[in-house]
Amino acid sequence: MKAPQKDAYTLILEAIDMGIYKPGDRLVESDLAEQFGMSRTPIREALQRLETQSLLTRDGRSLIVASLDHNQLAELYVVRAQLEALAANLAARHATDEEVRVLRDMVEDDRKLMNNPQAMARANRRFHKQIHLASHNRFLVQQLDLVHRSMALMATTSLAAAGRPEDAIKEHDRIVRSIEARDSETAGEALKAHISKAFVTRLKLDSGEVDSIV
Repeated sequence: MKAPQKDAYTLILEAIDMGIYKPGDRLVESDLAEQFGMSRTPIREALQRLETQSLLTRDGRSLIVASLDHNQLAELYVVRAQLEALAANLAARHATDEEVRVLRDMVEDDRKLMNNPQAMARANRRFHKQIHLASHNRFLVQQLDLVHRSMALMATTSLAAAGRPEDAIKEHDRIVRSIEARDSETAGEALKAHISKAFVTRLKLDSGEVDSIV
């Protein structure tokens, strides 16, 4: 059975998320249509949707990938920390045994990626998404999807900071251990602390206080 074909919106969003298109890059409708092998109409509709969601912005007549200033970044992390903590809290209560097993397997598999920040970043997104789904709260998942779309506007990953991948794995392990123990309060606190440390690392990375390994 063939996998469903991705639409223009998803393809462009994934390209931004993977850093193919970075903040400040200009997106040209005709170029995108040629690259993705589709007509300009779905591309135009996708660009309009991304602009409405503030993932793209106008520079004269051109559409460019938006960027986050310091205040926007701080606001985003505040919201993310609260929502992610709630997801971990609910996952500790409602996740099935199979979902918990998947989270544990993810932590063990990710240990092999610590020398590859980009692969680690992709695995990190999968890990957090799995926690969102394990919360079994569709409205929370929707809100976290919106937050993570905005996360795509960050030009670098905090996992590119020297030493951060090792620390992140330890933090993930603590989160999963709390979920395995069905300790909802500790799971929420562990996830919130994880996001806080990621934010501090990002600020240090952006300021040049810590070195990037990519």
